[in-house]
Amino acid sequence: MLKTLLQAKLHRVRVTEADLDYEGSCGIDEALLEASGIVEFQHLELYNVTNGERFSTYAIRAPRGSGTISLNGAAARKAMLGDRLIICAYSQYSQAELAEHRPIVVLVDEHNQPRRSALEAHPTGA
Repeated sequence: MLKTLLQAKLHRVRVTEADLDYEGSCGIDEALLEASGIVEFQHLELYNVTNGERFSTYAIRAPRGSGTISLNGAAARKAMLGDRLIICAYSQYSQAELAEHRPIVVLVDEHNQPRRSALEAHPTGA
């Protein structure tokens, strides 16, 4: 049996762009994608800390070092510029992988630049 667990999260990034007319997605600075292990076109769950909205979309690459977090298409209606988001990617893991699995958490500064990455505690406390 496979279980779905948190793979990675970008913690409290700030929305820098919103484009309602774009076809969809969430643009993320390539440095943040690399730090988190999130890949382009991967399914994302987004949690807006500022207004409580929860929504899903997929990742696309934004220029490295730009600090870009862009919400595109329908997702642009879920946040305003400056809102704080938690962006999560989940993956499926086998029973054997569960014992070693630790999600990656990327913390950012005020300009969405990675401050540090941390490994979350195992969900079961193990």
